[in-house]
Amino acid sequence: MPQDPVETALDYLKQHQLLLTTAESCTAGAMVALVAEAPGIGEVLESGYVVYAPSAKERLVGVDPQTIERHGLTSEAVAREMAQGALKDSQASVAIATTGVAGPCPEGSVPPGTVCFAWAFAGEPLAVFTCTQRFSGDRSEVMHEAALYGLSQLAHYHQRWLRGERA
Repeated sequence: MPQDPVETALDYLKQHQLLLTTAESCTAGAMVALVAEAPGIGEVLESGYVVYAPSAKERLVGVDPQTIERHGLTSEAVAREMAQGALKDSQASVAIATTGVAGPCPEGSVPPGTVCFAWAFAGEPLAVFTCTQRFSGDRSEVMHEAALYGLSQLAHYHQRWLRGERA
């Protein structure tokens, strides 16, 4: 039987002594909610930012307004700055950021279910990996699947960082 992706992510965080923060927009804290269900989570969870509005992204995690204007809210560039800002303002060693359109309607030319992710790792040098995924389902399903995806890819990107790969 395959292991639960949240449990796998938590085991990985503990095994590698990583401290997590999140900067969540379209997932609205779903990643933190998923990991917070586990006992002893305090050893691997530092904080979680829910930065839904553009002004919150700018004020709380330091997203440059020009990045939003140039690339749009649903962009890997915004996710990258969200993750970097969450790391900068915390004691965490890893940040996961999400921004996108959960649905049910598109936002401009961005279809519902589109989510941009960033995984940032503190250290010298700081490394940030980004990707965009498309999820199907209603709004709550997209939010849940995106939260699971963000957590499930943590080990993959951390291993890339350990190998010296840079995005």
